[in-house]
Amino acid sequence: MNPQLAVMASIRGGVFTRADARACGYSDADIDTLLDTGSWRRIRRGTYAAHRSLMLVTDEVVHLRRVYRVLHDSGPDVYASHQSAAALHALPVWGLDLSRVHVTASNGRSGRLRGVHRHIRDPVGPGLQLWNKLPMASPARAIAEVAATAPTVPAVVLADAALYAGLVNRRTLKRAVTLLDNGNKRALTVLDHLTGAASVGESRLRFILARAGLPTPTPSPPLETEDPDVPAEGLWFPDERTVVEFEPRFPFWCEEFEPSVEEPFPELTAADPDGPQPVEHCWISWADLDDPPTVADRIRTTFTRAARRTGIRHFDLARARM
Repeated sequence: MNPQLAVMASIRGGVFTRADARACGYSDADIDTLLDTGSWRRIRRGTYAAHRSLMLVTDEVVHLRRVYRVLHDSGPDVYASHQSAAALHALPVWGLDLSRVHVTASNGRSGRLRGVHRHIRDPVGPGLQLWNKLPMASPARAIAEVAATAPTVPAVVLADAALYAGLVNRRTLKRAVTLLDNGNKRALTVLDHLTGAASVGESRLRFILARAGLPTPTPSPPLETEDPDVPAEGLWFPDERTVVEFEPRFPFWCEEFEPSVEEPFPELTAADPDGPQPVEHCWISWADLDDPPTVADRIRTTFTRAARRTGIRHFDLARARM
């Protein structure tokens, strides 16, 4: 089940309709095949559920159901916006406030009432769409709204996820920010810190690296972890001979971009016949990411330890000449 259909199933309490599946990119032939093979089961005519599915009622699921009810009970000119629209686009809403449903309209009373935050814009502006009868802001506009109102780190994570899924690019994000808030400085700061990460954990870690002024890791895959039993991903710093491993949490996933085969790690060649130079490893857990200064200090310490083992010293070009 792709992320978009998972959203519709969350809204409907674990089930979905044939129209939902079609709106999420499934053809009638695909639907029939999934039913025939038992991957999906028929609950009643035109209504299905994933086989042996277990719908966990998380804060995000509760928020999605509230969004659906608010849109269903409101007029045709009310659109889901901000983090509510982002959730409908199956984007991760980690770190965002889900206590209120966010909608935007061109008239009426603005403010917070009965768990709904109503934003008034006259005119409502561009970047609106209708998906499976649900009026909402486009991915680019929803990210721009979140970037202008939410804490920076969750907004960066949200934008990274949309970039990874191919829903937006840097140009469309910049245009959405410009059209919505005339270049809102807070939102532009978010665009300056996009990391190209593939998970919430990696996005947070890369953000910490950038804010601390640490080197940028290479796009190449890291070396294999020392302990194959520990699930981890890593960032490779070849100049510092360091791999920073971190706990993979909440990976960004898009069915269209799901890799079909596992890419092998490239083998590093040594400059001398004695083999490759020593490599240091630094482990960052999910809980560590809540303390950015400590994370930065641990990575700097690992760089220093690697330099002592390899004897490599990097000349600081920014250092003033005597």
